[in-house]
Amino acid sequence: MVSDPENIRLVVLDMAGTTVADGGLVERAFAAAARRLGAEPDAMLDYVRATMGESKISVFRHLFGEETKAQEANKAFEEAYAELVDGGLVAPIPGAREAIEQLRSQGRTVVLTTGFARTTQDAILAALGWQDLVPLTLCPADAGGRGRPYPDMVLGAFLRTAAADDVRQIAVVGDTSYDMLSGVRAGAGMVAGVLTGAHDENALRTSGATHVLGSVAELPGVLA
Repeated sequence: MVSDPENIRLVVLDMAGTTVADGGLVERAFAAAARRLGAEPDAMLDYVRATMGESKISVFRHLFGEETKAQEANKAFEEAYAELVDGGLVAPIPGAREAIEQLRSQGRTVVLTTGFARTTQDAILAALGWQDLVPLTLCPADAGGRGRPYPDMVLGAFLRTAAADDVRQIAVVGDTSYDMLSGVRAGAGMVAGVLTGAHDENALRTSGATHVLGSVAELPGVLA
């Protein structure tokens, strides 16, 4: 646990479920993708829920096995999710933008990360008007392609921003077990779970959360 939260210089925030309200869009897009491939989505949804936060292509590789089919499923998922975003069905978590702006006003660098592909991440940012909200956004492909629960995106943010001198000056914040694992594996000084997304407090703490917050809106106060 962080002995002095004021030492946090870099804040790595997840998007869907943490700063962006999901509202079941991931499951809806997955169901559409599964049907497009002739699969029955209900039989797969438990795995999809359990692996929320993981790189989506990794999820499809597990479910479909064959790489060609996994890539096809991933493409169908991204297209379905983009249609939902275009339909105005994406919104920020209440207080998320204000929290990000407050963190930056405190002198901290904020990076937004996702398990989605770059095209989907950019569509979400555009829909919210967040293109210039933070200096860096990362998707799995920007950090070697493995995504969560690997520490790659967190360490990528650490290296690219040069905002912190030590990984213990990083806070990783997300709504899933995979977010927590990525923060722990990166050596982050704070690994905070939020209760606005996929996983409950027990799952977050079991995966290494040092803090559990009601929402990201509480984060600036915790760090102040």
